[in-house]
Amino acid sequence: MQRFTDQQYLTKDQYKDSKNLDARIAIHQKFSTNPQGWHSWVFDQLLQLPADANILELGCGPAYLWQENADRIPANWTITLTDLSDGMLDSAWRNLVVTGRSFKFEGIDAQSIPYADGTFDTVIANHMLYHVPDRKKALTEIKRVLKNGGCLIATTVGANHMKEMYGWLRRVNKNPRPDMFTNPFTLESGLAQLQEVFPNVEKSQYADNLRVTEIEPLMNYIRSSISAEDISAPEFETLEKELSAVLKKDGEIFISKDSGLFKVLK
Repeated sequence: MQRFTDQQYLTKDQYKDSKNLDARIAIHQKFSTNPQGWHSWVFDQLLQLPADANILELGCGPAYLWQENADRIPANWTITLTDLSDGMLDSAWRNLVVTGRSFKFEGIDAQSIPYADGTFDTVIANHMLYHVPDRKKALTEIKRVLKNGGCLIATTVGANHMKEMYGWLRRVNKNPRPDMFTNPFTLESGLAQLQEVFPNVEKSQYADNLRVTEIEPLMNYIRSSISAEDISAPEFETLEKELSAVLKKDGEIFISKDSGLFKVLK
């Protein structure tokens, strides 16, 4: 099983807590070119929901979506945040307890959602469907728990996302795993997967790139990624020296971003 969908590895290693995600979010918060942040843009997709909407987020992680938009959440929304990782749910609770808002927190596998048919107005899967071993089963479960007319918001990345970084990793890693750079649910491949279950799917692109001016957050990002876990310390040292030289010469490192979402109606 590839690491992207190995639930044991994901919950006990990569996402046992929020440290790796925090490192990746930090570089986007600091060096993105789009003045509207990612989580603000995703939240905008929810603004058409009813005032008393019932919302389920699968794979909520540290709940950045809700933390960054806490002052925009309507008072009568009911929000259930779920994750397979206890460490992530703990981080989510810690990030949101200070908001004074009420949230439910549950450990749930998207492949088996313990709610009745037609429970939710919307389900959110923010950069998580590529971690689900049986996506068709999960999508069927999502469709089941959505109300008629409800929607799934599924975000992911495209083939060109962070392509410069993955190019560096391919060059320095002498013995990459076969699945090292494989993402099973992208903006390119996700449409067909969603259409197997839902007939009405729309795709939206988020326009953004990175202009990185500091080496430390860049290296922290690289070290945190699944694709970098097999790279040796000497290989990291070589890469850091090369990127530091580029920063010294050019003043910044440009990195492409390619992300967006599918809005899926039941």
